Amino acid sequence: MIKAVIIEDEVKGLNNLKNLIAKYCDNVELIGEADSISKGFELLSDPDSKPDLAFLDISLPDGLVFQLLNKLRPIDFEIIFVTAYEEYAIKACGYSSIGYILKPIDPDLLKEAVAKVQPRKGGQMDRRLDIFNNYYNNPNAFTKMSISALDGIYFVNIRDIVRFEAEDNYTHIYLNNGERITASKTIKAYEDLLASFNFYRVHKRHVINLNYMRKFVKGDGGYLIMDDDIKIEVSRRRRPAFMEQIKQLQEGL
Repeated sequence: MIKAVIIEDEVKGLNNLKNLIAKYCDNVELIGEADSISKGFELLSDPDSKPDLAFLDISLPDGLVFQLLNKLRPIDFEIIFVTAYEEYAIKACGYSSIGYILKPIDPDLLKEAVAKVQPRKGGQMDRRLDIFNNYYNNPNAFTKMSISALDGIYFVNIRDIVRFEAEDNYTHIYLNNGERITASKTIKAYEDLLASFNFYRVHKRHVINLNYMRKFVKGDGGYLIMDDDIKIEVSRRRRPAFMEQIKQLQEGL
């Protein structure tokens, strides 16, 4: 069983989440709840309360939940943020491999978020929160991300990622040092997450870092040659948009 707490100030939202957990997450046992930073600190700093997971609303009556997390460090439990749509928070969750569910809560997405929780498995939550905070507080200066892989959690510089390759619901991530990481996230998620960092989807199976292109070979069945000598097919459907992207890059030089 996963022992969990909820920190949420809206009574309706709290009761709804409790009911959904009871109905759809039979491996989760709720052991406590709080409605503010101060009460949350009392709950989570109690030595008799050792949750595996905390469902956290971001905005609480006495401040943002990050104030609570900073007071509790080092953190040894997993986190799922429960929040209304907020672009920076959602992107920060993606970069840091921290779970989130949006209000109103979709039961399937709740189950999916809980299924990814691996209590007490060396989740390095403090490092992941650092990445979250770095993006959330200063997205324009953001350079590093967390990757939740099959064999652990990796922390990589975005500029060191050469390309992504899809395989079913997994994604292989290739770094400029030759390392390969296999992540339990779809390539579409990375496409959306890294579009602003010069990554581009050239094929249903491939997202590339445009900074590592060496050559585009034209003609029927056009393809890219990357700096690591790998050939990447550019799909016929995506080629016009890709060529426009290349043109914009050339004009920006």
